[in-house]
Amino acid sequence: MGKHVIAGAGQVGSQVARLLAEQGHEVVLVSRSGSGPDLPGVGKVAADAADRERMTSLTRGADALYNCVNPPYHRWAQDWPPMAQSLLGAAEAAGAGYVVLGNLYVYAAPERPMREDDPLTPPSAKGAVRLRVWQEALAAHEAGRVRVTEVRGSDYFGPGCLDQSHLGERLVPQMLGGKPVRVIGDPDQPHSWTYVPDVARALVTAAADDRSWGRAWHVPTTEPMTTRQIADRLCALAGVRNPGVKAMPHWMIRAAGLFSPMLGELEELRYQFVRPFVLDSSDFQRTFGVTPTPMDEALSATIAWWRDRLASAA
Repeated sequence: MGKHVIAGAGQVGSQVARLLAEQGHEVVLVSRSGSGPDLPGVGKVAADAADRERMTSLTRGADALYNCVNPPYHRWAQDWPPMAQSLLGAAEAAGAGYVVLGNLYVYAAPERPMREDDPLTPPSAKGAVRLRVWQEALAAHEAGRVRVTEVRGSDYFGPGCLDQSHLGERLVPQMLGGKPVRVIGDPDQPHSWTYVPDVARALVTAAADDRSWGRAWHVPTTEPMTTRQIADRLCALAGVRNPGVKAMPHWMIRAAGLFSPMLGELEELRYQFVRPFVLDSSDFQRTFGVTPTPMDEALSATIAWWRDRLASAA
């Protein structure tokens, strides 16, 4: 068993910590607040991911350092560069493998299912930020300074996914409560949805296999479904009436963005929800023998998690 350091205790980092602890590893989970699950083998540390000296100290002796940080959308340009440079430097100084949690923003607006070898020509400022993070890490790998890989998923859903998920608190509890849902973009466009436990499993798999280093990979993800299809299936599995899904008018989103930093930042990513947005994860599945969790199983677990959460809050 080895030592693993995770920067970021959010919806992905916490599940990575849980999975590694279940495998018997020593886990150090780092966040600004020192939060995370209370589990045997998981040490929670309050630290700033941008503090290279501190992160290097925490990473010393580790097999892998996982970059699972996620600054607020409207702070990406300011917060991502110093955090990414700190974590890359810490992994290099400690001799640890560096596993980056990425996303699909680095690709152009797709005309077909996205693959890892597609041109990296992002149409958004946030995509450009994430591209810089990856290019600097890959350059360090190619220079022989550190082993690096990046694991990219599509929009997340599942237990623990709240306001940052399009299939989180804006959809699931509304559906369970019989309330109609308004969504960003076209609810009838095919879209890839990546289950968070599959993201955690992909990160851990990549860290443990030398075949992962030096390139990006896509998280095993099921066949695309429209938001309307997701809502239909979720309600059927939950045994509730489907109250309906409608598109939120674009003017309304733009107006709300004047008051909500989160909604305001979504404008440049609108292209992902008004046309097919599909991920091809066949490379990872074929190379590592890992398949995505079936959608019904993933949705059932999501429903159960939300029902527990809602019952606890009642």
